[in-house]
Amino acid sequence: MGTWDIGPFDNDTAADFANALDEAEPEAREALIRGVLVRTVEATGCLREADEAVAAAALIAAQCPGGEPVDTPYGPEAPMPVFPSDLRALADEALARIAGDEAGPASNWVDPEDWKQWQAILTRLRAVLVSPPPSIALFYVQP
Repeated sequence: MGTWDIGPFDNDTAADFANALDEAEPEAREALIRGVLVRTVEATGCLREADEAVAAAALIAAQCPGGEPVDTPYGPEAPMPVFPSDLRALADEALARIAGDEAGPASNWVDPEDWKQWQAILTRLRAVLVSPPPSIALFYVQP
């Protein structure tokens, strides 16, 4: 696997996932993202799709308040749909699984000297994903 940095799209697998999203019909993109997150959460043993799950979580977090846009030449070029709010919790759960698996994907993806920086990226993504959505103010107008 080719890895060149610690960002969510900075490896061949995540870049290929971005290409798959670009090639998918617009209405199929949410299902691709949901699928990789569900498979990561439900995986037993090796987290085979962890690289894609981190990329998917970054795309979801980009739509959240405080989220950073995915601004990399390796991310998807096609616009993403507005993701439903339930994907936030699913993405957070997938990231928790990945962050807690020290012998798993991170050991192949991240050099030991970059481990803390990579964990900080996952922590930032998770913080954005779990922040409460903006509340809707309801106003009562007296007749």
